[in-house]
Amino acid sequence: MADAPVRASVRANIQAIVTVSVPEESNEGVERRTGKAAYPRSGRLLRHADFERVYRQGRRHFSPSMTVFYLERKPAESGLSATGFRVGFTVGRALGGAVQRNRMKRRLREAVRLSRPAPGASVDVVINPKKVTLTAGFDAILNEVRQAFVVIEKKLSGIRGGATAVNKEMGEGRKPDAERR
Repeated sequence: MADAPVRASVRANIQAIVTVSVPEESNEGVERRTGKAAYPRSGRLLRHADFERVYRQGRRHFSPSMTVFYLERKPAESGLSATGFRVGFTVGRALGGAVQRNRMKRRLREAVRLSRPAPGASVDVVINPKKVTLTAGFDAILNEVRQAFVVIEKKLSGIRGGATAVNKEMGEGRKPDAERR
């Protein structure tokens, strides 16, 4: 019966391990995001029709760990008067299980929250991550999201500004490639 004292000590160790991990203490030091730190509902794409419209009518920007679809939103569209970027995320089942997909969305959501541009153009953006997003460092993802927002702002200001924006981008004395030939 030498096993009886061993079992009792194993049970005591297991009980100690179980009681050490208290759920309330795991959130200690973590504050609920409110105000500016929260990701507002008005800044998100929520309806399937909005995602489809961005895919069908929008433009694309490619980066190493994501593809960004974007479409300038007209004021009368979808009955929304809100300006600024509205962002949605699509993470397909091919990218992994639910845990991996949710981790990708959380990382992207935080990168968007940290790099959201000042309210200006009304744009709907859909970010479609690639598998690399899981293993890439957060700084790299944050940099790609910021770069995508800069590219979107430049391209949309070029559309609104017309030829003047193209001339500024290319330089005053330089002619476009089509005219040089």
